[in-house]
Amino acid sequence: MSTQTEYATLSVADGTSMRAYISRPKATPRGGLIVFQEAFGVNSHIRDVADRFAREGYLCIAPELFHRTAPGLEAGYTDFGAVAGHMKALTDPGLEADIRATHGWLKSGSGFPDLSIGAVGYCMGGRTACLAAMTVPLACSISYYGGGIAGSPFFPSLLDRFNEIGTPMIYFWGGLDEHIGSEQVTAVNNAMRAAKKTWINAEFSFADHGFFCDARASYNAEAAAEAWALTLTFLNTHSGAATR
Repeated sequence: MSTQTEYATLSVADGTSMRAYISRPKATPRGGLIVFQEAFGVNSHIRDVADRFAREGYLCIAPELFHRTAPGLEAGYTDFGAVAGHMKALTDPGLEADIRATHGWLKSGSGFPDLSIGAVGYCMGGRTACLAAMTVPLACSISYYGGGIAGSPFFPSLLDRFNEIGTPMIYFWGGLDEHIGSEQVTAVNNAMRAAKKTWINAEFSFADHGFFCDARASYNAEAAAEAWALTLTFLNTHSGAATR
């Protein structure tokens, strides 16, 4: 399935403007999908991921979460120093405003107001996908190696807010990931269980952080293929599901 791509500028409730990359299937979409970036921006990889989902029939939008401090930023995967300050400048209230603006565009600006909407995010975006499940009505949400869900030097923990999660979730992890230790994965699972939420925990013992990104040295083709298949099954299962 071919796609059509464009950029849109969204108005955020705090008075800022946020650019977002949009990838549309040429046929009527089966659902909407918010694609949350890694720390390195809405770069060619994130745009390619949005295009891949669009080829599967999803109307995708990838908001630029650094729009307050570095609009249009795209950094190389070996240049974490270029993005660390922008990560530290993010706040959960600001991210929640960004999430609402993006969700609002899918509902009122996409031309398809009745779409069920899901979310997926990678690394920093994996945490944002978890936050989105607490912020807006979603059919499902998918977090790939979401650093900071259980707290980090950059982000406060979300664990004490898991009662706010309103949708089924998948958490993907790399068993070799030294950025997100096993104790954090355990904490996420325990908090989901305590909050009586619906989730899938998928840990690839042989994969590292960023295993889905084919632009990273840590890319793992086997783990990426298996995670992609599960992600599509999860999205397809929940497309059209009632949202809270």
